[in-house]
Amino acid sequence: MALTPALPAHADSETVALVKDIQTGAGGSYPGYLSELGGKIYFAADDGINGMELWVTDGTPGGTNMLTDINPGAGSSAPRRLNKLDGKIYFSAIDGTHGRELWTTDGTPGGTNMVKDINPGPIQSNPFAFAPMAGKMYFAADDGANGIELWSTDGTSGGTTLVKDIWPGVGNSGWPSYLAEMGGKIYFAAADGPNGRELWSSDGTNIGTTLVKDINPGFGQSNPKWMSAFGGDLYFVADDGLTGRELWSTDGTGPGTNLIKDINPGIDNGYPSELTALGSNVYFHADDGTNGRELWTTDGTGSGTTQVKDINPGPGNSNPRYLSLLGGKIYFQANDGSNGLEMWSTDGTGPGTNLVKDINPGPSNSGPGPFIALEGKMYATADDGSNGRELWATDGTPTGTTLIKDINLGPSSSNPFYLSSLGGRIYFQADDGVSGVELWSITPPATSDVIKPDTPTTPTDEKVPPKKGPNKKGHLATPKSLPNTGA
Repeated sequence: MALTPALPAHADSETVALVKDIQTGAGGSYPGYLSELGGKIYFAADDGINGMELWVTDGTPGGTNMLTDINPGAGSSAPRRLNKLDGKIYFSAIDGTHGRELWTTDGTPGGTNMVKDINPGPIQSNPFAFAPMAGKMYFAADDGANGIELWSTDGTSGGTTLVKDIWPGVGNSGWPSYLAEMGGKIYFAAADGPNGRELWSSDGTNIGTTLVKDINPGFGQSNPKWMSAFGGDLYFVADDGLTGRELWSTDGTGPGTNLIKDINPGIDNGYPSELTALGSNVYFHADDGTNGRELWTTDGTGSGTTQVKDINPGPGNSNPRYLSLLGGKIYFQANDGSNGLEMWSTDGTGPGTNLVKDINPGPSNSGPGPFIALEGKMYATADDGSNGRELWATDGTPTGTTLIKDINLGPSSSNPFYLSSLGGRIYFQADDGVSGVELWSITPPATSDVIKPDTPTTPTDEKVPPKKGPNKKGHLATPKSLPNTGA
């Protein structure tokens, strides 16, 4: 089958192309879990013959191939959660004999191996919640004896060990999740039994893996989530049993773990989400019980935790989502009550928080997001009401916010997903209506006056495929992305 032709390349235009029709025909290979190593992109895909296996691409059709058939034949190894560390990619996979276990690859077939059969035999240990620190990969797994607990690996079988049985006993699980590194320690949520699910930290040793603070004292649990390190502190969301789910921070000590502000006063939840750093502040969305869910900021103090702007004035929610950083601004989707869910940006001030463009004019939603930055532009999927859900780009101005390519021509949607900025390109899955859901790429303009991205935009541990619910046009809805999920 002939590949969909790319747009012509010139100084002010992206090149959009189908990388390869991996599963020939309309079936779709559904590429996902993308990760970069040594200038190549590794991902899971199904060619219709070997099942869902580990693939590699250099961005060309000829350089896009199955790396190795981990589960030989038509069975799927279903690689998940690809994470890079020191010249290797760690992931979980099923070889048909050992269940879902910890694997690693150096990018070669011979260097792709199971690290350790953590739960011996056909039962799976199901490693998840990967986080690197000091040359080791930390994760949660179940060895069949201690429940789901904190593990670490140096990439060897002998160096893959249980860090600590946080909730001792057979059948009990500490269930570590939301792992984040700060200052030489891994912070995470876990339950030890007596204290409920609380904030823990580990220096990688058994004795150095301890409860930071029992935020919700006794058997109650604070359920800390959305850990985000910034400026020497770890910001997160927790419930102390009195103030609801609110914004907290820790310096790694019990006395230094405190509620920043009760945004929604009393037992109701402010529920701050999508913590994103810009300048000397952290930005997020929250609900104060009066103005609905709006954009907020904090400098780490109660008095410095304020609403940036009531985008949808009054008690209505603007529902900011997909907060993403580029060139001193945060881009996101929001609903001002007049234009539907559209593309907005903020420089951190009220006057500097504005609608970028009403992509789907009037009260209808274009629903832009998730966002991803590359070479001074922000890219997102959006639906303009005519071309379906397709890829858009913006330089932050209305005239510079345009449809890149109508991949699935006409009103149908190509539903781009798994957008990943890797190796100077954006890779994603999309359906052009002919080849099914396959791997596509965007190559930025050769030269342009661009705003440099503030941070790398490589995807986090786990992403979820599109939900099967319809949006306003009956197209597949794109799920919410939140930083550092516990998956």
